[in-house]
Amino acid sequence: MDSIELARYMVDVVEDKKAENIILLDLRPDAIIADYFIICNGNSDRQIRALADHLREQVKEKYQMLPSSVEGAPESGWMLMDYGNIVVHLFHPEKRRYYDLEGLWRGAHVLLNIQ
Repeated sequence: MDSIELARYMVDVVEDKKAENIILLDLRPDAIIADYFIICNGNSDRQIRALADHLREQVKEKYQMLPSSVEGAPESGWMLMDYGNIVVHLFHPEKRRYYDLEGLWRGAHVLLNIQ
């Protein structure tokens, strides 16, 4: 399976669950952390939890994959789901501004930007 195919599927999944300000960054060839970052907003703890749960279920169902690790918690305003070549960041808007991953990875190519 191609990583970009999975990344685009993940974007579709979080978009279907009403994530906002979705960005798909291509980190290749410079980063060794992952090939792609997906960064998106949930407007509440409940929505961040729903996004994480829905993504986990849909990726497991279609690709028989689970994240190798999950960091953070909805209550903290930030969650990270590590799928190896793809890392998904789910943020409350305030936490997203604080961590500014887009600024940190400003050299990465933006493949998708869904407002």
